[in-house]
Amino acid sequence: MRPMHHIISTKEYTREMLDEILDLAEKLEPIAGKKIKSEIMDGKILALLFFEPSTRTRMSFEAAMLRLGGKTLNMGSVEASSIAKGETLSDTIRVISQYADAVILRHPREGAALMASECSSIPVINGGDGAGHHPTQTLLDLYTIRRESRLDNLSIALVGDLKYGRTIHSLCYALSRYNAKINLVSPPELRLPDRIVEDLRMRDIDVNITNNIEDVIEDIDVLYMTRIQRERFPDPAEFNSISDSLRVTCDLIQNAKPNLKIMHPLPRVNEIAPELDATPHAAYFKQAFYGVPVRMAILCKVLGMEDKI
Repeated sequence: MRPMHHIISTKEYTREMLDEILDLAEKLEPIAGKKIKSEIMDGKILALLFFEPSTRTRMSFEAAMLRLGGKTLNMGSVEASSIAKGETLSDTIRVISQYADAVILRHPREGAALMASECSSIPVINGGDGAGHHPTQTLLDLYTIRRESRLDNLSIALVGDLKYGRTIHSLCYALSRYNAKINLVSPPELRLPDRIVEDLRMRDIDVNITNNIEDVIEDIDVLYMTRIQRERFPDPAEFNSISDSLRVTCDLIQNAKPNLKIMHPLPRVNEIAPELDATPHAAYFKQAFYGVPVRMAILCKVLGMEDKI
């Protein structure tokens, strides 16, 4: 397997590179599930630098490192760090490089992870940068689809905020490696940026655009929901109208395929009715668990530990 020193974006990853990580995650899943104890990362330290709120990304990376026998360093709140004194991100990265073996970075500015990788002497993993990319979420999404449905010949609907959702941007490029049919469901003001749609079509990907889930519900294998952000709509009535129209209920999926899987990167607000949680369609909590073996695989890749598995 080729080394991956940094994980910044999946846009340029080949299918072979993606499959390497997914295959590695499958080997590591018993450790994530607490069935096997591991010391693969004994003596290794992962630094957690989160400039934005996070629950699943931060805690799953921490869980991944601890389950592999390593340790973590958490920068804590920005207010309690030297950032509050005016220290630049590049200087922070250079300092953290002296303390840890790898760093996971979440930052509100698009391109921050790439910049950090250029001044870091240790691997940088992008935990989300503005409206740019969220590659580790994409990898766990691919893994979830592979475990719960299938990747080849997949028909998927991506629903919600497709304009600002970095999760969706990264996932579209990764799905293009598997020739998926991609249905984009959103209000016009939150559609996937034209540059991404054009890029996907240049890759001969079948892209369908609509603002109604009912238009595609009968034909899809996976329904991938995302949260519509209230702050994007100054008019509360407009927000409520749109969020209600893009809500998944038991009634909505009556005509869906029996093996339809519903995914969500979480947190959800009201876009998935709670009564769906107990159905075989719900894959979003498994999706959260799959983040641990996938992030274990990412850590093993960037730190060159595959031979110890």
